Amino acid sequence: MPAVKEYSVEEKLASLVRLQKIDSKLDEIQILKGELPMEVSDLEDEIQGLHSRQTRIEEEINGITEFIEQKKEAIKEADAMVKKYQKQSDSVKNNREYEAITKEIEMQELEGKLAEKHIRDANEELAEKAKMLDQTKKHIASKDTSLKQKKSELEKIIADTEKEETHFSELSAQAREGIDERLLYSYDRIRKSYRNGLAVVPVERDACGGCFNAIPPQRQSEIRQHKKIIVCENCGRILVDEELETATELEK
Repeated sequence: MPAVKEYSVEEKLASLVRLQKIDSKLDEIQILKGELPMEVSDLEDEIQGLHSRQTRIEEEINGITEFIEQKKEAIKEADAMVKKYQKQSDSVKNNREYEAITKEIEMQELEGKLAEKHIRDANEELAEKAKMLDQTKKHIASKDTSLKQKKSELEKIIADTEKEETHFSELSAQAREGIDERLLYSYDRIRKSYRNGLAVVPVERDACGGCFNAIPPQRQSEIRQHKKIIVCENCGRILVDEELETATELEK
């Protein structure tokens, strides 16, 4: 079984510096994209919600239209019953039959008037729903235009940076393979803690390159010796000397 290579602290630090430079290049590409990926996703969600709203309104309009048709049929039936009872009233034999028929006529006329009122109310609601549907369709059209514009901008950036992003993504994966798992975990944890994604920084002008907190001379001497991994006492970033930072270059 082949022996696993043991890396010196200096080699580990150099690997971290290289990984940081690679990941910083990837961060720069993400900065170029800016908020566009999130804006595109939000617009797509919003448009989907508007389409659902449009479908719901259209279903409500169909329901109201069916209701109106039912009430129109009810009016026709009421009118037919009125005519029927009026015809029967011509052959009544006594006042009792006449009063019964008269009540039936009044009831059918009342049913007709009630149906007419329902139709008027439904038409008012229908007009409101039609207005809402029109506004929703306009919103969808507006959002669709914005989405196309945002997608076009994003696609251009992706096209311009795709080759570079793929290159640095591959380099990042390769660099990670040669770093101790625990050290890599600490690196990723520190990166996530800061918006600029800097986990490994050089000592510049006697200060931490991340938080600019002063680094004592003795501490700087220990950092230059590359005998142990030293972190900034203020921000927790991994510190390296400028010489190691400069000496570690990236493949273009």
